[in-house]
Amino acid sequence: MSARRKLGSGVLASVLAIASAALIWSSRDRKTVQAHQAPSNNVAEVVFASPGRVEGLSDTTQVGAAADGVLKAIYVQENQFITKGTLMGEIACDDLDAMLQTALAEADVTRQARVRLLRGTRTEEKRIASKKTAAAHATLAEATSRLNMQSALFKGGEISRAAYEQADRDFGVAKADFQAAVRTEKLLAAPPLQEDKARADAEVLAAEGRVRTAQERMRKCAILAPIDGTVLRVYARAGESFSTVTPRPLFSLADTSARRVKAEVDERDFAKVAIGQNVIIQADGLDGKKLTGKVASLSAVMGRKSVYTGDPSDKIDRDVLEAVIDLTHDTQSLPIGLRVTVQFLSNGFPKP
Repeated sequence: MSARRKLGSGVLASVLAIASAALIWSSRDRKTVQAHQAPSNNVAEVVFASPGRVEGLSDTTQVGAAADGVLKAIYVQENQFITKGTLMGEIACDDLDAMLQTALAEADVTRQARVRLLRGTRTEEKRIASKKTAAAHATLAEATSRLNMQSALFKGGEISRAAYEQADRDFGVAKADFQAAVRTEKLLAAPPLQEDKARADAEVLAAEGRVRTAQERMRKCAILAPIDGTVLRVYARAGESFSTVTPRPLFSLADTSARRVKAEVDERDFAKVAIGQNVIIQADGLDGKKLTGKVASLSAVMGRKSVYTGDPSDKIDRDVLEAVIDLTHDTQSLPIGLRVTVQFLSNGFPKP
């Protein structure tokens, strides 16, 4: 019995030693796990999340036409980079072209008439008028001499009264012709009247105004790029009609040199977002990859939602605040218009 007791005591001691060691290691592991699970001030927390959409460096611009008519031609294609002012398409405006040509011709006529008025009579006409005045003066001198002679003869009783009166009438006609020639010569040499000049100026301004009106209407037939960017979509084809009464976009254009995200912050969370705040961006198509960025700007006014998640519980009657986010990754491969979820963080980025 003594040997059995010693054996049992030894086994019991061994069991107690093993149990004690296991208890010590278990306690150490719990302390280690608790130490790893302890919150750290350097770990970012998600404050709230908002829906967003990937955009280019500029908002997507929908380009239409400013004139009614049939699309004459389309000069650009999708994914083509164009500069501001590039001719993207053209409305057929043949009637306006004829109107412009008529207005240009009328303006040229009125300008030439004004030039002639200010320049005065041509030199040839002035020379002819001067010769007519000289001839009239010679005729007057001859008629004066004859009248003087006939007057002396009439007083001496050598000629009849009828002959004297005929010489007097000839003198009167010659004098009238000379005075008319002098007035004509002075009129041709005189500058234009102020009222004539004012009328000519008004006619020129009116004609040039008609030209500008026609040119402006013609410019509306040309569809020009409003910004530098890439053609995202071409919605129209040559031969289709366009109306400004029921306008529709013909092209969509954006600056795609880089990407950014525009998030819509619910009105309940607007106080939780600030410029420079770090964010995490996720999307179903990223296969679990997370993108990071910073809030670059916030809109000054609240607006209506434009990004819908499709969740039936999503409130669509609340106003939102737009937050523009600059991405810290090279994200040019992201398609513009991709819907994403933006998580706004409390402090720095999470530890990898």
